[in-house]
Amino acid sequence: MALGRFSSQAKEGAAPPALSDINMTPLIDVMLVLLVIFLVTAPLMLSSLRLQLPRTDAVASTASNPVLRVELDAQGRLWLNQRATTLADLQQAMQAAAGSDANTEVQLHADASVAYGRVAEVMGLANKSGLSRIGFVAVRKP
Repeated sequence: MALGRFSSQAKEGAAPPALSDINMTPLIDVMLVLLVIFLVTAPLMLSSLRLQLPRTDAVASTASNPVLRVELDAQGRLWLNQRATTLADLQQAMQAAAGSDANTEVQLHADASVAYGRVAEVMGLANKSGLSRIGFVAVRKP
């Protein structure tokens, strides 16, 4: 490797001193990596869910729609409008309510110790009957 220095005096007929160029390879590599990162993460950001989480100090509903009050006690027994019922009777009542008014709301009062599967079963029954408005009723914390 030849080392030399630039002299301040230019020789006649000699080429001007070489200028050092910026090495573009690392800059291009960084830009390509950023491009790949943005291409991978952009679809993930567009498919995010927008949820409205419940608040602790909720206001009572003022809706004037008809209501079916369904209760699940700690043992998993069903109650419809404060009367004991079975799944078959509940389904018939829900189908009748959906036939008279499709905006009927199912207010689900479930005990905290009831298994989630039992709650999901009642929700599926309401959906199958044609009722899509389900409200989960809770008690305010003291």
